Amino acid sequence: MPLHRYSVLKGRPIHNRLGTTSSPHYQVQVSTGDETYRVAVNVRSDDGSEVEFLVRSKFEHPVTAGLAALDEGCHGLESSPGGLALDFIRSNVAQPWEFVPLPMSASGPDNDLNEKIDSYVQRAMADEHAMLYAYGDVWGPEPKADPYFGFKPGQGIHDIHFNQGNPPGKHDQDNGTFQDGALLFEFPADGGPSLWVGVFLKFKSQAWHSSDDAGAPIIAADPAAPGRPHAPIERDVIPALTVPDGLVRIIGALVNDVHSPERETVTLLNTSDNDVDLTGWAIVDRLKHRQLLEGGIAAGETRKIALDGGAADAVRLSNKGGLITLVNQDGVKVHGVSYTADEARQPGRTIPFQR
Repeated sequence: MPLHRYSVLKGRPIHNRLGTTSSPHYQVQVSTGDETYRVAVNVRSDDGSEVEFLVRSKFEHPVTAGLAALDEGCHGLESSPGGLALDFIRSNVAQPWEFVPLPMSASGPDNDLNEKIDSYVQRAMADEHAMLYAYGDVWGPEPKADPYFGFKPGQGIHDIHFNQGNPPGKHDQDNGTFQDGALLFEFPADGGPSLWVGVFLKFKSQAWHSSDDAGAPIIAADPAAPGRPHAPIERDVIPALTVPDGLVRIIGALVNDVHSPERETVTLLNTSDNDVDLTGWAIVDRLKHRQLLEGGIAAGETRKIALDGGAADAVRLSNKGGLITLVNQDGVKVHGVSYTADEARQPGRTIPFQR
């Protein structure tokens, strides 16, 4: 079953404690003005293995506009697309190959999870205008005082990590879609837009691809290359089920066209040395509208896809920010990107995507 009280907490970080062998969570005390919470971030899995880690030092995503508009406090979220809920896969937050396994602590500078997280928490604590946004599962309030920071009532938020793709066993009951945890930091800038930083965590045992109904694994995790299928590529044309993540990528989109009606396009790149048959594949927008593809894309070549845009359920790229996803004929995501309203502001310009 999914998380019980999926929420996002917005507030000011005021104290912190590093994770230790006996307490493998990085702890942050957060004040919302009227209330105090503790954020518990896994820096080691409960089986002692490393956690996979990604920092987006310039996090640009349409969700940030809605987060900035929130009042300080804890806000319950509906686990569904189109709102503020996060899903690493379906919200196109990250690509699976970007995650790097790191230990909880290690000798030397900037090479473990404690240090990575602490650098941004310390920066936020030093900036009185910075805000922390913690996505996860809420607990409390409890009658007893918090065991780490002593405030009362004890309450907080945990599961600040990927919350799907767990294999059968201890944590598979936590699987679900649009309920992923994360840490986001907002650093206001004088006379300009805020800088956003995203910290994203997942466990090595979690599969990247999961079912849309329950978040259960549909392609088992590969320890050597997390999220990628195991089947080798030995043919001139690659069957859909053996296409690894990112083999065909979205590298550009014309979102804000100058013509009327708009003629939006999405540009694909085949990164492999084999032709890829795109028949039955689809481009999907933020509202889950799909445009089926036909034909193929040659090895190492690009292909510009003109979006239909006519029917009510046609794929449309909003000028207010959005998502673009490429799925294969089995509905498995191959690649996905996001863009913000600021990126779509200039008419007639194609937005480039680099990840």
